[in-house]
Amino acid sequence: MNSPERPEVEAARLVLERMGVSPADLVDAPVVGRVLPTFAEYIPQVAGAVSEGTRRVYRSYWNRVLEHWGQRRLDEPRASEIKQLAEHVRTHTVARRNARGGRSAAEHLIAALRCVYNHAVADGLLAEADNPARKVPKPRRLSSTRHGLADERLAEINLVAAGTGNDPGLDTLLLRLHLETACRRGGALALTVRDLDEAQSLVLLREKGGTVRWQPVSPTLMRHLRSHAEQRGAAGGGGQLLRYRNGDPITSRRYDHLWSRLGSHLPWIVSQQISTHWLRHTTLTWVERHFGYAVARAYAGHTDSTSGDGGTTTTYIRASLQEVAAALAALTGEPHPLAAPWLATGA
Repeated sequence: MNSPERPEVEAARLVLERMGVSPADLVDAPVVGRVLPTFAEYIPQVAGAVSEGTRRVYRSYWNRVLEHWGQRRLDEPRASEIKQLAEHVRTHTVARRNARGGRSAAEHLIAALRCVYNHAVADGLLAEADNPARKVPKPRRLSSTRHGLADERLAEINLVAAGTGNDPGLDTLLLRLHLETACRRGGALALTVRDLDEAQSLVLLREKGGTVRWQPVSPTLMRHLRSHAEQRGAAGGGGQLLRYRNGDPITSRRYDHLWSRLGSHLPWIVSQQISTHWLRHTTLTWVERHFGYAVARAYAGHTDSTSGDGGTTTTYIRASLQEVAAALAALTGEPHPLAAPWLATGA
């Protein structure tokens, strides 16, 4: 049974009805007389509230917004102006060999503005109905040109990495780590010694979207990771596992230098713009072909909230950690402590 209305609530309802105003109008109405901050004032607040990964992705696009609209208030640009700015960014992006007509730049510009306006709505500066970025659709994404690499190509990459450069041990360790785990660069860079479970041959991966998962690795790779940590000062001091010879933690620039060097020896790397992410495609394609979609999905670390491609069915076909370990064992040809022998055959 519903409780009776309080007299003051009923009185307020009658007054609103006589004024022709609904309660919803009051909820959605912006605060009258409030002067909204400019983009130059508000974007630094948003940048301080988001994760480092989000800040890194959106920083250059927020700089574009500041360049064009720094002194404008948040409520001034219209949806059509956002479309114009996205088009300007699309046509003025740096032309690269793998460029796709500036679509990605336009998409990220709109996403960066949506992030700003979402915070403004959450802070009560704007009503959701007054959010102009929501009214601007993102450009339709084109299919990725990445694909799995052939065994011969992988052999060439490993051969050059092991025979060139100032730290071939580090580079070959990076390549094996990405091929075995299909992790992203961020996942590798976030590894610490505490993330190594030597008894079960597992590493803890922290990747985009705040996802965290235990990923099987071969006992051989585990030994090399532990040895690397001990030789380069990560075992005792903690912090990032992957380091240069002098003990400094590596950054994403190590990957850039690695692929630049590989490209100088293997021209097809330059022509196809091969990068670390292609190793992820290579491993996951192999796992899907031999162990099916559910295992490949788990191997990739995709969740119901991150992949968005399987519908409700994915709730019922989740692969276990043991199945992922079995796929790894078959991939590397090395037994894994969590993989039953019959699982590792893909039967």
